[in-house]
Amino acid sequence: MEVTASLVKDLREKSGAGMMDCKKALSECNGDIDAAMDYLREKGIAKAEKKGSRIAAEGLANIYVNGNKAVILEVNSETDFVSKNEEFTSMIDEIGNAILNSDATTLEDALNVSVSEGTINDLIVAKTAKIGEKLSLRRMEVVEKSDDEVFGSYLHMGGKIAVLTVLKGANSEVAKEVAMQSAAMKPSYVFISDVPEDVLNREREILKEQSINEGKPADIAEKMVEGRIKKFYKEVCLAEQAFIKDGDISVNTYVTNNGGEIIKMVRYEVGEGMEKRNENFAEEVMNQVKGN
Repeated sequence: MEVTASLVKDLREKSGAGMMDCKKALSECNGDIDAAMDYLREKGIAKAEKKGSRIAAEGLANIYVNGNKAVILEVNSETDFVSKNEEFTSMIDEIGNAILNSDATTLEDALNVSVSEGTINDLIVAKTAKIGEKLSLRRMEVVEKSDDEVFGSYLHMGGKIAVLTVLKGANSEVAKEVAMQSAAMKPSYVFISDVPEDVLNREREILKEQSINEGKPADIAEKMVEGRIKKFYKEVCLAEQAFIKDGDISVNTYVTNNGGEIIKMVRYEVGEGMEKRNENFAEEVMNQVKGN
């Protein structure tokens, strides 16, 4: 039976295995998709399929820069133990550099970029089978700058937090300081103008209710809200935050004093917003040792 592209696609979706592995399995099994699935399972290649529903909220974030182009990404694993594995970190480097040297701009594009195992998606599937944990490229962003702009990058705790900044007019050291500020103070936005209207309205309502619950009349509560909104901006907006190395000035003032302007900031914290595993990892290891 002829091994068609459609058959290969169907087997890839069913098994989670790479394109070349699926093609070989179908060739070996005369195009019989069920037999090919058994073949992949026997070879251990389809192990990744079983990991699909498991939680992968650990891992690492990293940044790759080449000239005026940078890539920031987050790759997840199930346990922090695996995120320290050299094979895992090498995989991240291969993914990051491949995206950096490609035309990919979206996550979907990135997963189809060519690497040693076929595509980045094929590489992740292969490493999932080999390492034995669900691995995934959760997110990535390609950032480009002009010649009069600089990148600043900072990795905290070996990549548990990664921050990429772009500044105009300042030097890379100032840009790095801003990246470190972002890592430490966790701003959600760069400028006041970046705060969505619905977020601002929700915050106003919360602050108004707090003031009323404190016993303030409604008209006084309204006035108090405006003062507290300014404090809110100083917490969530990078440019408005107090600079951690000089609390008397804002981050924006620090950058301006150094002849610069903040253009962009991307901050990834591994696993943020994701459900965490709650299994007892030591118990899981013992179960594996015992063959359970």
